[in-house]
Amino acid sequence: MEAEDPGLNLPELRRYVQRVSDRWPVEHALIGGARVDDAHGALPQRERGPEWVVVLISSFFDGVPWLERVYQAGSLWDASEMGAAADVHAYTPAEFERKREALRPVRDAAERGIDLFAAGQAPGD
Repeated sequence: MEAEDPGLNLPELRRYVQRVSDRWPVEHALIGGARVDDAHGALPQRERGPEWVVVLISSFFDGVPWLERVYQAGSLWDASEMGAAADVHAYTPAEFERKREALRPVRDAAERGIDLFAAGQAPGD
């Protein structure tokens, strides 16, 4: 996939992850959803699902109630800049491994999404 696909707004995605990391250091950030599928060349005539699926993984989420993490991380998403709301998931590494098997959007983001921490794509670069 093109690293700087204009439809994905990677600079804003990186800024978003940095905003979350200011509160909880994020170890992995996976971006999936219909916009990423579009960038991968998915056919336009399909059930789109959420436009953005964001999976944040941090050991620092341990001890923080799940709903609190998701609410706070979701409140930092700039829907006007990104063109749609995000389906935000915030997990510890162990929770992520379980949810990856149980939840299709999380599995899809892990398998076909963008890893913002991949070489050359880390937030703040």
